[in-house]
Amino acid sequence: MRKKIKEVVLDGKTLISDGAWGTFLQAKGLQAGECPELWNVEHPDIVYEIAQSYIVAGSDMIETNSFGGSSIKLDHYKLAERAIELNEAAARISRQAAGDDHYVLGSIGPTGKILMMAELTEGDFYRSFSEQAQALEAGGADAIVIETMTDIEEARQAIRAAKENTDLEVICTMTFEKTKNEDFRTMMGFTPRDMVMELKREGVDIMGANCGNGIRDMIDIVREIRKVDKKVPVLIHANAGMPIYRDGHTLFPETPDEMASLVIPVMEAGANIVGGCCGTTPEHIRRIKEIVNRNS
Repeated sequence: MRKKIKEVVLDGKTLISDGAWGTFLQAKGLQAGECPELWNVEHPDIVYEIAQSYIVAGSDMIETNSFGGSSIKLDHYKLAERAIELNEAAARISRQAAGDDHYVLGSIGPTGKILMMAELTEGDFYRSFSEQAQALEAGGADAIVIETMTDIEEARQAIRAAKENTDLEVICTMTFEKTKNEDFRTMMGFTPRDMVMELKREGVDIMGANCGNGIRDMIDIVREIRKVDKKVPVLIHANAGMPIYRDGHTLFPETPDEMASLVIPVMEAGANIVGGCCGTTPEHIRRIKEIVNRNS
């Protein structure tokens, strides 16, 4: 039986997560306006190939192709009633690729709706996230990773839904941007300190940051987290640099070597789990793994 992820990192081991899924799916043929989660049943072989590529590269854990898999988000594609099916399929595929000796993180992303605008109620969020979390658990996930959150209230509902309706560990990462004042805030104005203080109350097992920044800025974000809490396990999924828009395409310029060169400073700042977000590839993960192993 696998140890809990939190137990492993508290024992002092640095774990390697996976890299991008969305940009990888696009490279495999996902078209603009197409539902990524539908590929779990229409192109499961390609989704499996992506998951397996990260295992081969050295990831200790891989996510599921379910970032937009809440019924609220799927409603945009008229697929809300298939949320359980698509999430279970996502977890089964990653479970197959991970085998028995790697972890599967069931990915839950934001709904795209804003609570303070009264588009939906807290109950609506809770029910949708509960359905998704339970389906990911049924498909074989070891933990739930609630990611790319900008609103603490939405994050809180997702954490509660996962905690109260599954037996899985719960990870939550928020997306911060550097302001003109050189501090970091989410789009909704929350700081890393706010995240730590508020999400600890919800009993989240692991927290951190993903997307929105290259790995260099993640160093300062981890330091901000550690000013508030010295012990909570921290997960970082950085982009491969800041996006560049060229000829109608979004490019992420940071090479595997460039990204890997800053992994040790991120770890020294206090990160326990390191992986990638937009633009990162299996080669980025392979180089990160090499650096971590060399310095362990």
